Amino acid sequence: MSFLNIDSIKDRTFDAIVIGSGISGGWSAKELCEKGLKTLVLERGRDVKHIEDYPTATKNPWEFEHRGQVPLDVRNQYPKGRGSFMREETIHWALKPNEQPFVEEKPFQWTRGYHVGGKSLLWARQTQRWSDLDFEGPQRDGFAVDWPIRYADLAPWYSHVEKFAGISGNKDGLPQLPDGEFLPPFEMSCVEDYFKGVLSKNYNDRPLVHGRCAHITEAKQIHNDQGRATCQNRNLCNRGCPYGGYFSSNASTLPWAMKTGKMSLRPHSVVHSLIYDEKKGRATGVRIVDGNTKEMIEYYAKIIFVNASALNSNLILLNSTSNRFPNGIGNDSGTLGKYFACHNYRGKLSADVEGFLDKKTDGKNPSNSYLPRFQNLYKQEKDFLRGYAVGVGCGRGLSQNRNGVGEELKENLLNPKLGNWNISTWMMGETVPIENNHVRLDTNLKDQYGIPQLVTSVAWTENDDKMVLDYIKEMTEMFTLAGFKNIRGGDSHSNPGADIHEMGGVRMGKDPKTSVLNEWNQLHECKNVFVTDGACMTSTGTQNPSLTYMALTARAADFAVKELKKRKL
Repeated sequence: MSFLNIDSIKDRTFDAIVIGSGISGGWSAKELCEKGLKTLVLERGRDVKHIEDYPTATKNPWEFEHRGQVPLDVRNQYPKGRGSFMREETIHWALKPNEQPFVEEKPFQWTRGYHVGGKSLLWARQTQRWSDLDFEGPQRDGFAVDWPIRYADLAPWYSHVEKFAGISGNKDGLPQLPDGEFLPPFEMSCVEDYFKGVLSKNYNDRPLVHGRCAHITEAKQIHNDQGRATCQNRNLCNRGCPYGGYFSSNASTLPWAMKTGKMSLRPHSVVHSLIYDEKKGRATGVRIVDGNTKEMIEYYAKIIFVNASALNSNLILLNSTSNRFPNGIGNDSGTLGKYFACHNYRGKLSADVEGFLDKKTDGKNPSNSYLPRFQNLYKQEKDFLRGYAVGVGCGRGLSQNRNGVGEELKENLLNPKLGNWNISTWMMGETVPIENNHVRLDTNLKDQYGIPQLVTSVAWTENDDKMVLDYIKEMTEMFTLAGFKNIRGGDSHSNPGADIHEMGGVRMGKDPKTSVLNEWNQLHECKNVFVTDGACMTSTGTQNPSLTYMALTARAADFAVKELKKRKL
């Protein structure tokens, strides 16, 4: 949508404003528009239209000029250590050089998706529900603050978003991993099946299950209505899926919101801050900097959903100062930006698998197997708090023979032989939020839009170190019992943020003195502002968090509209 008459306040006034168009922002837009609210969606990056703006989605390897490699002169333009998309097929998602510098007080990896759809085009698509073993964790183990909600509060909203998004998985009946509204799961490989049997025989608390992921394996009417098709098992997901086989804002929630006629989408809108009216005691709008012209523009609405992704949501709220809120909007508790956390993915272990040479994979599996958390589940048993889940993947590589001359060499290259099976695992550890792990605004440095640069001060703790050691010990034991050979790997020592699961800083809680948001994701002190992305998380759990963001967003939007109709907002 283009805004031609920006001088008119009427043209810049909406019922709701959503900041961000990623997983949580897309859900905010869908739910608010469906309920009849005229909604403006602000996205700081460029527009990305489903299908037409996935330039490499259907390219074959030989169609890339550099065979997938990014030329060195181009690669050198991007910040070091930020190479997640440094491939020819995904370079269009990489953050533009100098777009948003930040200050790493301690080493931190910040992956961003600045385009319409955000990281919903780039995520791993793993979707597990939380249980009360997660929501009750802080209270039981004495860290952070108690969550103001429990599983029963979120369960119907998990179902709501799962049916629409399309989640494949199996009903496993596990208390630590509640079942959901599942489409058929992807098949486990023969090695994963074998490993599952080994774990079942030797342990009573380690069930290996199908990974639950946001891929359509059997399209229902709701998916057909979205124009989405069954996953084609191409494993080219990060290029953007022209079939809509996996859930993204671009393929699903944003087009659905647009169909209502209630949504306006404005890309190139870098949010500067929220506008707070001292007399009304509420936020009245959002200031943006136009990404192209650098012009400051204000938009107004009755309710505001902040879904800019965890770090940017913290930044925006911290930068939203006024006489009432000199340290950031809603920050009476002084906790805004604090208790920031992410997941601990440092542990990696792989091994060679003997046998199964009569079997090979047919096609590709965009998911993996999953070992839910098993340590400290019901009581404290280890020398660290909380626990970790484990991702499990298996494959059979190719053994290419480059020997020979002429026809013999041609045959060897065109028809490589299958190699042996291998198995790889990675830990997904829960980190305990602490006050020292925080983000704040730099008092001197600003970016090109005149917005203070964010300072990240996040480090691993002794608890995280102990958890990595336990993962290595336990996985080595499991691999050994399975007869796997050449066990290798260990602690990758990756920096915080490498997991791309940033959480906290605007945490939910029961007490306004120790938290920023209430049980409905409202700012305690400014009720018409809602935060439902990763910033709202009180603790991290071990599960991939995106499904929980979706459910929290749908629940909060439903509440917001009801409160608006009651004239309470």
